[in-house]
Amino acid sequence: MVTRLQRYRQIADVLVKYGFGILVEEVIPGAERLRIFRRPPEEKRSVYERIRLAIEELGPTYIKFGQIMSTRRELLPPPLIEELQRLQDRVAPVPFEEIRPVIMRYCKNLEDCFVIIEEEPVAAASLSQVHRAVTKDGRTVALKVQRPGIVDLIETDLLILQSLVVRAESIFPDLRVYNLQGMVDEFSAQIRRELDFTQDGMNAERLRRNLGDVPCVKIPAIHWNFSGPCLLAMDYVEGVRIDDVEAIRSLGLFPEEVADIGFSAYVKQIFIDGFFHGDPHPGNLLVTDRGEIVFLDYGIVGVLRPERRRIFVDLLLAMTRTNVAGVITALGKLDVRISPADLDDVKDDLYLVLLDYREMKLERVNFAIAIRGLTDTLRRYHIRVPSTLMLMMKVIVMVMDIGTRLDPTFNFDQRIRPYLLEIAAQQRLSPDNVTGAVRSLVDAAEGLLAIPGNVNETLKTLSEGTVTIELENRDLTEIVSVIDRTSDKVIVALVIAAIVVGSSLVLRIADIPVPGYVSILATLGYVVAVIVGFYAVYRVLRYSRGLRR
Repeated sequence: MVTRLQRYRQIADVLVKYGFGILVEEVIPGAERLRIFRRPPEEKRSVYERIRLAIEELGPTYIKFGQIMSTRRELLPPPLIEELQRLQDRVAPVPFEEIRPVIMRYCKNLEDCFVIIEEEPVAAASLSQVHRAVTKDGRTVALKVQRPGIVDLIETDLLILQSLVVRAESIFPDLRVYNLQGMVDEFSAQIRRELDFTQDGMNAERLRRNLGDVPCVKIPAIHWNFSGPCLLAMDYVEGVRIDDVEAIRSLGLFPEEVADIGFSAYVKQIFIDGFFHGDPHPGNLLVTDRGEIVFLDYGIVGVLRPERRRIFVDLLLAMTRTNVAGVITALGKLDVRISPADLDDVKDDLYLVLLDYREMKLERVNFAIAIRGLTDTLRRYHIRVPSTLMLMMKVIVMVMDIGTRLDPTFNFDQRIRPYLLEIAAQQRLSPDNVTGAVRSLVDAAEGLLAIPGNVNETLKTLSEGTVTIELENRDLTEIVSVIDRTSDKVIVALVIAAIVVGSSLVLRIADIPVPGYVSILATLGYVVAVIVGFYAVYRVLRYSRGLRR
């Protein structure tokens, strides 16, 4: 097991290797005792490429963190995002003799569970590796086995990462606007969930149920009798990567049809189910010889509550319609806070982004331009965005990229708008919305019907003399005096109002002959009302001045 100090030394060595020695001296506590020497950065590589290489060498915790940060387009510059999206999670496999004890935690006797287990893994990553096996009933399964010791390493890395972030924010206060501590906390919860393969299996089962009625989509079945927190057994499925157009054609399939299937599957996951596969890079999407798209790796998923789904639909519709006000309204409903001082500038920048998107003359309108423009604007004004929104946008962009590889004429704008309009209509007429509206009407009706009963009850209570009023102020004489003055003012006001109304009625009568003196009296009534009104205002002002003194 690597100690915390040893891990600090490893991290410092890697950072120095890629030219970040200054950062080591500033952020890593006690770096001067580690005898770290600065090295000049490699001139052939950009700073963002060196960041990516350093992350890959630092191991699984930092690779996962980089992959999650690659979704935060509103925080990081586009060149860095592009490098983070290239992060490779490939490592040398662990010998099977080290893997065997992990499998035996759930299968005490391997010979009783499997006919054969291939010792050479079919895939190896930093958290796990996959071995093909055949069960006693003849089913071919994939065994996803957690690498020994990985939990201790990740927990050590998380403690170090949290301490580094705290130290970095104390040294560089400008970083606090990015809420790095909040992002590390969120990442820590995410990677701990990924270390529990039981959660992976539950995510797969939920996707399997949700997509069960979607043609040509396949989620491998989970074998729970062989599964647990460190081992996940599922049906083994063979296929080609979804971005391998030539391989898809060699299977006798049409890539354009595959693009349609994948697009429809993700629209359903995001906007109808509210539970979507959050890592659709080509390695996690296979195409079988039957034309089925197979989803793999269920560690990262997005969850959207119904009310959030409605807002996301409104947001995307506003973007496709170049409706800046609609975009701002939807962002506000998502708790995206825009400073009033920046609001006009943000609107102007968003309008230019959406205008550029709308006026593109290419046959294939690339909606990714609008999404990237939106996130660039949010980054420019340091506007924090919910991670779910950024994950959804990342998934949409990745789906668009895959779609255009499979079908160069793939037009996301034209394809998504009918879906969004239909979904918006369905959501407004959904049983939940109708039930909520009916419930509100019933509550309102019950409230109205209850008013007469409440009034009668109150009057009955008053007539019986059972009302008890507790007064904190014991100076009843002063209270009575105030009530008297108030009642006098109310009576005067009522008299004035009666005079004004009566005079108005008299003067407005045209068909009945009125003696002259009556008109004179009505006019005098107006004059008296005005005089008394001015006098009342004068008394109120004088009384207020007395209170202030």
